[in-house]
Amino acid sequence: MNTLHISLLQADLSWENAQENINYFTEQIDEISNDVDLIVLPEMFTTGFSMNANKLAEEMNGKTVNWMQETAIKKQSAVVGSVIISENKKFYNRLFFVFPSGEFQYYDKKHTFTLAKEHETYSSGSKKLIVEYKGWKICPLICYDLRFPVWARNVEDYDLLIYVASWPEKRINAWDALLKARAIENMSYTIGVNRIGKDGNNYDYVGHSILFDCLGNPLSKEQNERQETISVQIEKESQDEIRNKLGFLKDKDKFSIL
Repeated sequence: MNTLHISLLQADLSWENAQENINYFTEQIDEISNDVDLIVLPEMFTTGFSMNANKLAEEMNGKTVNWMQETAIKKQSAVVGSVIISENKKFYNRLFFVFPSGEFQYYDKKHTFTLAKEHETYSSGSKKLIVEYKGWKICPLICYDLRFPVWARNVEDYDLLIYVASWPEKRINAWDALLKARAIENMSYTIGVNRIGKDGNNYDYVGHSILFDCLGNPLSKEQNERQETISVQIEKESQDEIRNKLGFLKDKDKFSIL
């Protein structure tokens, strides 16, 4: 499939209120046209970026994962977002990539945000996920991962890089710059979906959700700071042509992360 139609849902999350957030996203997704291939939600989209995992964590068969599966089947679209998950007596900031069939793959956030003491609550993941979907190779990552280019390095020849985030306003310039850099250095479409509003810790968020092409050009409007659904589309053939013409990925360093 050459073209992917993607919806980025930038939202003001209700603090630690999973049902209210699910209700909101259900309404917004119902309004998306049925030709959508991929729906991307923010980090911890049912709770906000909370360290209150003892209260908020769900099991793998909990209501949020079930809702994502039901939504993916209903819209016949993949759905992506991260959720607080409890498994084997540990907590994870876990991203789910749910296919239109309802099947899913998941990625546990590698770089837990030590400034907010996320590492004291959530266990770090150790495996990068590359999803194959409709002929595309997709690498989904979470928020703080954005600051670590080695982890995102395109050694797998992926076609699309995704970051779901709760990135605060005070460091939004870094968000803007690093997303663009990841797109350029990896020669890949790059999506960042961030929340807006104020969380329970009184931190402000201003969104700036965006899609860059493999040369770092924005393909959606920049610095959008309101609650909205951003519809974008990307074409694999045009990116492949640029990659083949410039050849930058062919010159990448060879390495592995132990």
